[in-house]
Amino acid sequence: MMIKNISILGSTGSIGTQTLDVADKLGLNVCALTASTNIKKLEEQVRKYKPELAVVYDESKYKIFKQNIKDLSTRVSCKTDGLIEAAVLPSAELVLNSVVGMVGLRPTLAAADAKKNIALANKETLVAGGKLVTDAVKANNVRLLPVDSEHSAIFQCLQGAPPKKALKKLSLTASGGPFFGKSHDELKSVTLEQALNHPNWSMGAKITVDSATMMNKGLEIIEARWLFDVQPDNIDVLVHRESVIHSMIEYADNSVIAQLGLPDMRIPIQYAVTYPERYESPVGELDLSQIGRLTFYEPDYTTFKCLAACKKALSMGGAATAVANGANEEANKLFRDGKISFLDIGELVTGAIENINNYEPKNVEDVLNANSLARQYVREKA
Repeated sequence: MMIKNISILGSTGSIGTQTLDVADKLGLNVCALTASTNIKKLEEQVRKYKPELAVVYDESKYKIFKQNIKDLSTRVSCKTDGLIEAAVLPSAELVLNSVVGMVGLRPTLAAADAKKNIALANKETLVAGGKLVTDAVKANNVRLLPVDSEHSAIFQCLQGAPPKKALKKLSLTASGGPFFGKSHDELKSVTLEQALNHPNWSMGAKITVDSATMMNKGLEIIEARWLFDVQPDNIDVLVHRESVIHSMIEYADNSVIAQLGLPDMRIPIQYAVTYPERYESPVGELDLSQIGRLTFYEPDYTTFKCLAACKKALSMGGAATAVANGANEEANKLFRDGKISFLDIGELVTGAIENINNYEPKNVEDVLNANSLARQYVREKA
């Protein structure tokens, strides 16, 4: 039976606003909404959906927002405590986590401990704390449902699959971003505006830059390892410019199954919300005759160093993936702030995993420490 009540962490971002489109289509009750800094959009959402709880992560904007909606009965909270409150809200049947960055880790763990099913669009949660999260999900017998189009595609392809030994490999497709085919020299002077010009997807600035560096795909490789309990050597990346095949799986008999659809996040969002059922979607039909042709290429691991760095971090194990993620978050922001070049991002992420001592994280504090060390490394080397 489909859920009726949803809590949305990161409701003002690209995934959050599209989740609200899906909620409208399905007639869901939205019981919590959270934003980082965009209190104008959050107020619009709160006035429309009238949730029990609204959270502003940025404490400096919390009081302003609280004052702005004082005529409503919605409770207001802030910072990580507020996100956790939204994640464990008793009325929420599903928590959709689409916040950006490491800030998503604690609310995800809290949701699992509160026996909430989780729809996850926050890559950093699994990249940095994969074992902690999957252990918490198993211990509390809750569902961890992927929202990323690639992981949703694999999840959909695996429905009704035979025993796991029949699975040979996963193939994550990548658009290649705005710099597909460019050489190292051609990327030396690219601008932020160019990096934000994604050919197929509408996403926030941080994620769009991650797509341009192919860090996004590296993070997805790490996520896939934890979501589907697959060894790193059995996860491939294939550049597919049209973003129509969202990912594929290959079985032991070399049969390949793919999931196709228009490049619109509302399809994987809705599947996570309604799983295992399917309902009419707000997205149009895929017409392959109009698309005409589908193309595929090997990724360029030499030019796009972030992708290679993520694969290396995953093979290293321990805190290396948390280091890679933290280094990228810091370097990505420095690039967006105009303080480093585009190619510096890959160099700094690679340097962080090679130079920071690796260890096995035992708890959230260990993961956050790795994140902090990585950020410090990037700031010092930038």
